[in-house]
Amino acid sequence: MFDWLQQFIVAGHPLTFWFGWTWTISSIVLTTWIIWQRKSPVSTLAWIMVLNLMPVVGLLVYAYFGPQRIKRQRLKRWHQRAALMSRDDVKALLAERPDVPPWARQHARLNEAASGLPIASAQSVDVLASGGATLDALLREIDDAREHIHLEYYIFEPDETGTLLLRALVAKARAGVKVRLLVDAIGSPRLLSRRHRKLLADFEAAGGEFAVFHPTRLDRLRPLVNLRTHRKIVVVDGRTGFVGGINVTDDENEHIRPDNAYRDTHLLIRGGAVRWLQYVFLKDWHYAEGRPPAPDEDLLPEQAPGALPVQIVPSGPDSDMEAIHRAMIDALNMAHERIWLATPYFVPTEPALTALTNAALRGVQVKLMVPEKSDSRVVTAAARSYFKELQDAGVLVFEYRGRMFHAKTLLVDELYGMVGSANFDNRSFRLNFEVMAVVMDRAFNQRLAEMFDDDLSQCKLVPVDRRAPPWQQAFEAVARLASPLL
Repeated sequence: MFDWLQQFIVAGHPLTFWFGWTWTISSIVLTTWIIWQRKSPVSTLAWIMVLNLMPVVGLLVYAYFGPQRIKRQRLKRWHQRAALMSRDDVKALLAERPDVPPWARQHARLNEAASGLPIASAQSVDVLASGGATLDALLREIDDAREHIHLEYYIFEPDETGTLLLRALVAKARAGVKVRLLVDAIGSPRLLSRRHRKLLADFEAAGGEFAVFHPTRLDRLRPLVNLRTHRKIVVVDGRTGFVGGINVTDDENEHIRPDNAYRDTHLLIRGGAVRWLQYVFLKDWHYAEGRPPAPDEDLLPEQAPGALPVQIVPSGPDSDMEAIHRAMIDALNMAHERIWLATPYFVPTEPALTALTNAALRGVQVKLMVPEKSDSRVVTAAARSYFKELQDAGVLVFEYRGRMFHAKTLLVDELYGMVGSANFDNRSFRLNFEVMAVVMDRAFNQRLAEMFDDDLSQCKLVPVDRRAPPWQQAFEAVARLASPLL
């Protein structure tokens, strides 16, 4: 076999000749194709390197993980109705808060231009600091549901937590409540497996509707391994909404795993802003199921305006606007006093990294909280490759020890808070379907600050002179090179 390999490598061998020309032609064609996509220069160059340095293998990697564009229908009727209702919310907000700062109006305008969703109001926004607390609140709202329950999750496990939730949904479906469940194919493979088919069969037999976002069929020319719905949305009767980072799994339920359940954050919103969570769900449901809900359903009920300004900001690869990416950068740029950012996956884009370091350089207190060990060694290494650059600018970097840290929150000064599903990385900004809630309220901001302070007690401050063995430094450097693809 060694002799055959030696002959193959020698120039002039027929197989070598054809392999060389195939590699050359495919590299030219694919490089031209990637450039034609007009993605960011860093990402484009990274993919060109992968394809040219790894023939055949690079092509397969690109086929499964490379950038793809999709088009989705806009639900014009639902959008127009929700927008009209939100205008009444804004009028009431301005009447109650005539001293709304100019930056808040400009930031809300940017978010609307990028995402298409205007600012609205909420009567209340409760912060839920764990998966068990979120499940308890969710089960209470499901029990009170009278008309419909809509759920969209990246991870929905058929474990003790998932089974408990499914049974509650089955009971409501049998009682005549319209229940729709949308899960992601990559995030929820066990729920979709044959072993747990009975759970879904019981759900559908009770009258529940079930859909899968981007099934990963191998018969596709390019299976959609990327472009996942990473959103966690629940809407009950169009009046109550849940959004945040918590999935349906025992891994995030401290009632079942008190010693090692993920530390995560979720929101329970009541009021007009929920209609935009509803709209985001309806778009995803229509896309996955192929048809929207019946037009006679009252999915956007009238609600009295609340006192809390809330803006739902979705983003995804069906738009080049990168709404969440823009919203975060704009929020960082408008900070005067403090920026406290918590994220489980920190692989920033160049603009996001610049915004963070700029804030620190101009005297803003910038604190970054990440897990000491995430569930991805490559992402952890890539994140650490940015630490020195951040610290040189004055950013305080903290690593959460022990259990997995999964919260995704951004706190700016004393009035701005953002919570949702998006990580501070390229995948959330550009590849996944994500959703965040922006709340411009002092009390809400203070609640996030208290949670951040509590979490700091579980953290260690990363020293400026952090030392790592040479092999780890090399691994971090290589992981950073892959950051545009993570």
